[in-house]
Amino acid sequence: MDTPSPSIGVVLSHGFTGSPTAVEPWAEALRAEGFTVVTPLLPGHGTSWEDLATRSWHEWYDAYEAAYRELSRECGAIVAAGLSMGGTLALRLASREPVVGVTVVNPPLVVDDPRSHVSGVLRRAVRTVPGILNDIKRPGQDENAYERVPVAAGHELKLLTRDAAASLPRATAPLQVFRSTVDHVVTSGRSLAAIVRRYGGTDIRIVRLPNSYHVATLDYDAETIFAESAAFIHGLSQGAAGRADARSGA
Repeated sequence: MDTPSPSIGVVLSHGFTGSPTAVEPWAEALRAEGFTVVTPLLPGHGTSWEDLATRSWHEWYDAYEAAYRELSRECGAIVAAGLSMGGTLALRLASREPVVGVTVVNPPLVVDDPRSHVSGVLRRAVRTVPGILNDIKRPGQDENAYERVPVAAGHELKLLTRDAAASLPRATAPLQVFRSTVDHVVTSGRSLAAIVRRYGGTDIRIVRLPNSYHVATLDYDAETIFAESAAFIHGLSQGAAGRADARSGA
């Protein structure tokens, strides 16, 4: 196993209505590689859908950013990472903070559910819709997400994706995107197309996941995510070390 710089940290977020359960195996794999990893629990998650219904997307982002800032006190370089909406948060962070890299799994930049077009009105008439949990091909896996989705929270997700998409041109760090071939949550290719079209950096690496659904971190291609993201971060840490040596004249 390569030895990375001990100053590399990863702030890794779970997705919409979910919990750190979905990303903890990924976090553990990265920790085994020597990286410092934090997995914040976003407001309104891990409690109840009623709680989630009262939260705004700004609260989700602020919690993710707070985890980034806390980790920055310990680590000299930070990688933003996330699953699903957690990936959207990571992309937004990369447009605002000097992260050294971004690695994301099935992030939505466009909400494919057609009901999103009327979510602002629908949230006043309908409290919840059926959940989007456990879109996992591998049997026996549970991401520990809500069985109901508050429509108000779905509206907030739409607002987050719009803001993140508008911010993408300001993000320039090397980017790694894992994309499942079959995804029943981020159903179309519009989100990936938006990333490729709008992202401000030129180093964009797309890794296809042929045998997983949306929650790929708990699915058959999980080991691919773990290994490829670790290699990606190792490369970032080596590049950062090389730049530091050059500045010091070593």
